[in-house]
Amino acid sequence: MADSKKRSDCPVSCSLEIWGDKWSLLIVRDLMFAKQCTYGDFLKSDEKIATNILASRLQTLEENGIITKLNHPDSKAKVLYRLTQKGIDLLPLMIEINLWAEKYYDVPADIKATLKEVKKDKGKFIKTASKDLKKQ
Repeated sequence: MADSKKRSDCPVSCSLEIWGDKWSLLIVRDLMFAKQCTYGDFLKSDEKIATNILASRLQTLEENGIITKLNHPDSKAKVLYRLTQKGIDLLPLMIEINLWAEKYYDVPADIKATLKEVKKDKGKFIKTASKDLKKQ
């Protein structure tokens, strides 16, 4: 992100400028946890993102080095999206959001099971999950 666009030098504010809206974090979530990777896959998410918002958020995430585009192996008309290392480094934040949500909201059983594993050894879980994301 160009410094001229920053509202302040606050690290929280600067970070939120890039990934702090609902849709950007949901795109990162899908790349991290649901393994969704094409434009069409994002459109199928339960939250029903509008096409113009999806295109805008993908562009912002790519411009800021959170995601990258790759050629699709099966179709020249499709693009694969992948997290960069900068995007993978959001994993601890995403885990903390899930842990916070579990504390205050009902979360699905499959997410609860994963969070149970996270709580056993958060550091190990993050290290293993980060390695798995790099392999994708």
